[in-house]
Amino acid sequence: MHTTTTAAPAVSPAAASATVRPTRYRWIVAALFFIVYTIAAADRANLGVVLPFLRQEFEMSNTDAGGLVSLFLIAYALAQLPSAWLLSKFGVRKVFTISMILTSIATGLTGLVGSLLSLKLCRIGLGLAEGPLPIGVTTTINHWFPSREKGTASGIFLSSVKFGPVITPILGAAIIAAWGWREVFIWFSVPGIVLAIVWYFLVANKPAESRYVNQAELATIEEKTADGRSTSEAATSKSMPWLDKLIRVRKVPTVTTSRGVFKSWNIIGCSLGYCCQLGISSVLLAWIPTYLLTVKQFSIMNMGMVAAAPWVGAVFGNILGGLLADRVLDKRRKPGMLISALSTAVMMYLLIHAPADPLQYGALLFLTGVLLSIGFSAYMVYPMQFVSKEKFPVANAVVNMGGQLGGAATPWIVGMLLDHYGWDYVFAFMAAISCLTFMVVLTIAEPLNLRQKAA
Repeated sequence: MHTTTTAAPAVSPAAASATVRPTRYRWIVAALFFIVYTIAAADRANLGVVLPFLRQEFEMSNTDAGGLVSLFLIAYALAQLPSAWLLSKFGVRKVFTISMILTSIATGLTGLVGSLLSLKLCRIGLGLAEGPLPIGVTTTINHWFPSREKGTASGIFLSSVKFGPVITPILGAAIIAAWGWREVFIWFSVPGIVLAIVWYFLVANKPAESRYVNQAELATIEEKTADGRSTSEAATSKSMPWLDKLIRVRKVPTVTTSRGVFKSWNIIGCSLGYCCQLGISSVLLAWIPTYLLTVKQFSIMNMGMVAAAPWVGAVFGNILGGLLADRVLDKRRKPGMLISALSTAVMMYLLIHAPADPLQYGALLFLTGVLLSIGFSAYMVYPMQFVSKEKFPVANAVVNMGGQLGGAATPWIVGMLLDHYGWDYVFAFMAAISCLTFMVVLTIAEPLNLRQKAA
């Protein structure tokens, strides 16, 4: 009896993955970069905790103290473009790991300084060492998450930037009470080295290179259908006519060159908006404690609790903004930016006229942190929609550099305003640049593909 056999039809990996439960390793990656950047944010914020003790040991004027804060941000901003080149050439895994180790070394050396000059050099070194970290995280998000989850992942990342300043005063005060100010930097340097090793072995440059990601999750990340086709067209957004007209929804050509990045008004406008908004965040971090003590006459304990309120709010705001853009607004990024800009301007008016009650003022600062941060994740995700993955690190570097330069400049500008005018002008200044953000963001396009209405 003759038996014939028929070859089984070929099945694509994406089709095969349709019957397999996908792994969710990308969320472990998200948890890891949240922890990593919380430590990095703490490394930069610990200076504020030890500054009174530093000024007792080293002769330091107010100008010197303000300059010390700005040195890190200036070096950090200038490191963005070189960091983008390094990440593009050598990959996130290597550059990110080395950056974390150098950050820890610079932090530890700060605890060993013997002069104001060496202290300044350590802060510059810390800024340069940390430079690749934010671009490394956003590049990881771009590679590891589908478009419908990029906003949420970016919100998780940016909430870590605000969570660091929440925990730093608590840990720093405990270490100072037990040992001294130098030990703050030494203890803070340890976790970064450990996490660098963990990152190197657990996070590949791309999910396709990771042994922890199965084909089903890879198909989700790459937005593939069961038969292996791309879902880039299927993943378009639902039309919202009145909103789409306001935010200027357009189909923007993909930017594939570095020259195209620098010529794109969408990227430059995004950078300018982030410059103003991060500048406001920097002012709140640097000057709100002084305002609470000198103007509102809060006790030191009340000042500490109230000054932490905007950063607690910012943690919620960053995550809320990412979820809002991904789930409610169907991948629209500009609404979050516009909401942040307009509402922050209103909050500045309320803050200057609020009563000197710790509970009420803390609630207002919490709400300010939430509203200010709703749009932050949008600035990170916005270039992902129309810049190729190869050139995204450059685009992200331009946006982040603008933000960090704003963060470095505004505390210095506020110092001049206080010397010549007063706090009313400080809050008016923050309201004005927030309104400027609103106008600038209106001019850039929302690079979105909309679903065609069914016939």
